[in-house]
Amino acid sequence: MNIFKRAIATTELLLIFPAALFMMALFVRNLQPLQYEPARTAQRIVDWYAVRPRIGLWGLLIALPLAVLLTGCSMLLRNWSGEVQLRQAAWQTLAAIRAHLATLLIAGATLTAGGILAIVALHMLTD
Repeated sequence: MNIFKRAIATTELLLIFPAALFMMALFVRNLQPLQYEPARTAQRIVDWYAVRPRIGLWGLLIALPLAVLLTGCSMLLRNWSGEVQLRQAAWQTLAAIRAHLATLLIAGATLTAGGILAIVALHMLTD
């Protein structure tokens, strides 16, 4: 069963890669002017998807992520009902989160602030 789960996980990663690449390209092309790399390459990726709506939009950005979502949900439901250890670990994790919620919120706010500052710094460097 472990080999089956690894095969599903690998397949899902491969199926989600084109959509993740597109999303990354959308982000990267806005980091600097398009005449510089890697923004130029990112723009080419976005353009490739744009001129091929049946393949790019419908296939790579809708059908493949939808297949990953449906497969992932079915695997998670199957594992949840079949593995007692998974359920116990999930409940223990929820209990730990509840016990340390304030610390986790502080950590989340700190990471968010760091991300915002990094984005602002990149924006200031590119202007």
